[in-house]
Amino acid sequence: MPVKTKYLLIVSIDIPADKEELFNEIYDTEHVPNLLKVPGILSATRLVSEPMDMMVAGRKEAISVPEEPKFTAIYEITSPDVVLSPEWSKFAEAGRWPEHVRPYVVRHRRVLKKVLTASSAD
Repeated sequence: MPVKTKYLLIVSIDIPADKEELFNEIYDTEHVPNLLKVPGILSATRLVSEPMDMMVAGRKEAISVPEEPKFTAIYEITSPDVVLSPEWSKFAEAGRWPEHVRPYVVRHRRVLKKVLTASSAD
């Protein structure tokens, strides 16, 4: 994912397994499209954690981070002020999110990262 801005907002959550289908449907069809209406949000990328194997110091290790929330969204934003705007307040609360998702969120992490460098293997 080539980064086009100086700030990333990383939002991670867990949701009960029996709510995941509804959560993903609302996130993809309502929440992300609504947040992309906020001035200063350039893109949104959704991710889901998976365990993996990796070579570390010449040996294969199983990598799993159970304390890390399962679902993550990375938003490219132009400024930390984006999430303080009236538009953020309006669109973050639009649709079914407040009633059908928020009550079931188990863990919620919000992290702002300032981009120092952006590189590509291309």
